[in-house]
Amino acid sequence: MTDHPAADSPANQAHTRAREQALDWLVRLQCASEDDERAFAAWLGEAEENAAAYLQAEALWNGAPLRQVAGQLQQRQRKGFSARLRRHWKPLATAALLLVGVFTVGNLPMRLQADHLTQVGERQRLHLDERANVLLNTDSALANDMRDGRRIARLLQGEAYFQVAKGSEPALEVQAGPLRAQAHDTDFAVRYLDGQAQVRVQRGDVDVQAASDRIRLSAGDSISIGPNGLGQRQRADMRRELAWVDGRLVFENCPLSQVLAEVRRYYPGLIINRNAALDSLTVTGNYRLDQPLQTLRALAQISSAQLHEYPSLVILN
Repeated sequence: MTDHPAADSPANQAHTRAREQALDWLVRLQCASEDDERAFAAWLGEAEENAAAYLQAEALWNGAPLRQVAGQLQQRQRKGFSARLRRHWKPLATAALLLVGVFTVGNLPMRLQADHLTQVGERQRLHLDERANVLLNTDSALANDMRDGRRIARLLQGEAYFQVAKGSEPALEVQAGPLRAQAHDTDFAVRYLDGQAQVRVQRGDVDVQAASDRIRLSAGDSISIGPNGLGQRQRADMRRELAWVDGRLVFENCPLSQVLAEVRRYYPGLIINRNAALDSLTVTGNYRLDQPLQTLRALAQISSAQLHEYPSLVILN
């Protein structure tokens, strides 16, 4: 039988203290001075558990319910914001910390369904059968089923690039949330994030269905599928849109906010932009997706931003 540390053990006391301090720092950094930032950096280096506690607190802060509460408090009175926010938000966040395990377990049904999973920053090549190969992108989950002689690939989360050989019958069926697609003799990608699916066709044709709507996409076509059905067919730059297949991230006059959102998908930690003025800065560049930290350093250089690096945490200022 495994011994568990007592609730009042030094290890548990250290984690509890780090958690409380992380909550305080999160509020304090909302209106931080240079002295605050130096003190924060020193605190991160004081103990190994401090960075992990801050990451957990930041994840909670980015949750919609807590952000809504903070926004309401901020609207009521800007003066004395930090003190008020600390008084109201900290008990909520502390309670929410107790529920972190619940949200983590919430992914369990998806993980149990998946035959293939990738971690953040990982890509995996799969051989579904003699006619279909798949490249599974970062933080993705795929189920591979056979039903009545039909091969069905279910993208439960993330992004996948399918290569289907000529003469494949019956057609490969791909499902992702509201999306149903059938394909043979084609190369195409499917992304499924936050309830929204997207199909991008690089070669051949793909038949797409959502509810009662159907459309045939050809090479160069892209379409989004949401709860309300099919969006408008678009023509896409596949060199840029599918650069991840070749291990690259390519941006052309793209707002930095969108660039950071994409880089976050490949960085196994937290990326925080504390300078809202940088969000609209346009970026054009070609980066390696397996080197997200180097990409962030390059972005900081071209935007004249300061980059603060900590274990599993990067802050743009």
